[in-house]
Amino acid sequence: MSRGLLTQRRFAPFFWVQALGAFNDNLFRNTLLLMLTFVAVPRLGWDLGLAINLAAGLFILPFLLFSAWGGELADRFDKRRLVRLLKFVECVLMVLAALAVWYQNLVALFVLLVLMGVQSALFGAVKFAILPQHLPSYELGRGNAWVHVGTFAAILAGALLAGVFAALPDPLSRPAIMATLVGVALVGWGASLALPPVDTAEPSTEGSATDASLRSAERGRLRFRPLSSLIEVLRGGVHSPVLWSAILAISVFWFLGASFLTQLPAWARVVAGGAEAMLSVLLVAIACGFGAGALACAKLSGGRLELGLVPLGALILGAASLLLAGVDSATTMGQPLTVLFDDPRVWRMLGGLMLVGLGGGIYIVPLYTLLQLGSHEAQRGRIIAANNICNALLMVVAAGYGWLMLSVLGLDLQSFVASLGGIALAVGVAMVVRRPRPVLRLLVFVLVALIYRLRLRGRHHVPASGAALVVCNHVSFMDALVIGGACPRPLRFLMDRPIYESPWLNWLFRLVGAIPVDSERSDPGGLRRTLDQVSQALRHGEVVMVFPEGRLTRDGEMQSFRRGLDLILARNPVPVVPAGLAGLWGSWTSNRDGPALTRLPRRFQARVALVFGEPVPAAEARRGELAARVKALKQEADAWITPGRKAPSRGNAAE
Repeated sequence: MSRGLLTQRRFAPFFWVQALGAFNDNLFRNTLLLMLTFVAVPRLGWDLGLAINLAAGLFILPFLLFSAWGGELADRFDKRRLVRLLKFVECVLMVLAALAVWYQNLVALFVLLVLMGVQSALFGAVKFAILPQHLPSYELGRGNAWVHVGTFAAILAGALLAGVFAALPDPLSRPAIMATLVGVALVGWGASLALPPVDTAEPSTEGSATDASLRSAERGRLRFRPLSSLIEVLRGGVHSPVLWSAILAISVFWFLGASFLTQLPAWARVVAGGAEAMLSVLLVAIACGFGAGALACAKLSGGRLELGLVPLGALILGAASLLLAGVDSATTMGQPLTVLFDDPRVWRMLGGLMLVGLGGGIYIVPLYTLLQLGSHEAQRGRIIAANNICNALLMVVAAGYGWLMLSVLGLDLQSFVASLGGIALAVGVAMVVRRPRPVLRLLVFVLVALIYRLRLRGRHHVPASGAALVVCNHVSFMDALVIGGACPRPLRFLMDRPIYESPWLNWLFRLVGAIPVDSERSDPGGLRRTLDQVSQALRHGEVVMVFPEGRLTRDGEMQSFRRGLDLILARNPVPVVPAGLAGLWGSWTSNRDGPALTRLPRRFQARVALVFGEPVPAAEARRGELAARVKALKQEADAWITPGRKAPSRGNAAE
């Protein structure tokens, strides 16, 4: 990709639409909270705790009542038109909010808070559902990373700017708030007008007929039924175990995030010993960490749905929370920043909060990508809506958990944060134990990236879902690790039984789902058993990698493809993705200058190129045709990494 996503029309308008909306939400809410604190309490005698909890409840309530309806709207109507309509509604609400701020009408602000909650609930179901229609699957991770970075930065900016405006002299304060609310809403609406047309053709290889049938079956009358719609949407999420697991995992993130952010003002005062300025510093630290984690997640994913990052993020978040819990409380309150920055505890605190944010960013991005890739386009809005409903419920639970731990049980803030760290660690360990394969796949990818300078092209040719074969030339014993780590989907690969049964590595091969291959001479029934296992994997919609040459090359050139490939395709007519690998000939795991693995490694960070070609339909997949395609891709990969030769211009090197 020659230009970043933020400079391209297919993503940039959407990014600014959602970021500006999040900014206005938080500027408005924090303005209301400040008015409650400095107007309602001293002038009207309101109970501050009750008023603040009422404001929080009124904003969350619409997510419970309207998210399901928003999901139905997103699935039935053009998402671009919905975004434009909802941004126009935001403009109207912000004009009314500006008037309420001018007259300091708190009742009107509460009513507008509810209406903004409704607008946010409807928009929340649309914004993540529309993204897969603008970005291909291999760019969704990067897109989601930028969305979360923009959202978190906007939340922080809205909260900080509300405090800045409140501190201005009275003749300037209210006009500044009014102008910003209306101006940002108008800019967001203008950005929505720049949204490109939505490509109604779903890019995935399956689901078009299913989506059409779902749409035709659901063209009934659209009715507002808050309770029944909520139950139906949640039931729909439960019917997909993978999506339901993702929804629960995302809700855990919002539980932890709400718990942290709710207690952060008290932490700034009691533990850090600072004032309002210290709260801003703590917010900046956690926001910077979150942004770094989200972008690091996109980088580590490399265009793949890398679920192994999710438990890693949970473990980082948990460990960082325990680090924070070890900080002693300050003995003096309200100290200025110049004094606090001389205290090593504060720097340890800021480092811990940045790590908390880092873990959160790494944790959350793959889960949203999974929701988008794992749901049909015709039902994606409702899946996102089910997620938003569960998130809102867990945020309510977070408030109750904080009250229980801090008020009922009387724990201090450090113990409360330690309990959150324990929850995060437990979630991370449970994920690793339940599904170790994604974590191993991530470790393989990191290992390959450390050993080689790997260049990739064409990974989007691997089907996003459904069964497929990947066939590649066989250069070294590292081939399977390189291809497995670089492929956008987990691979099952074939390997010789003597290697598979290695006493030191058999547990690993079983864990990653390797399929052992027996020699026909030593075991006449071995080939049939191998073919049965391959057929079973393909029937379950998995991707199987095959080296049709059957052995490592002895001269660096491709050998003839064996008949096993034809036998697999005769049993399982699935698409075949050819791939060409270059750069590993001459490594210690290849047969150059003697048998592989009989000499010490001589090269580190060698250039390696892997190029995937377009899928070949099963009806056209023949040994000769596939061998020719793999050979051409191998030559392309060779030319790409050969010093002094220009890399091919076809495709995208960064993809």
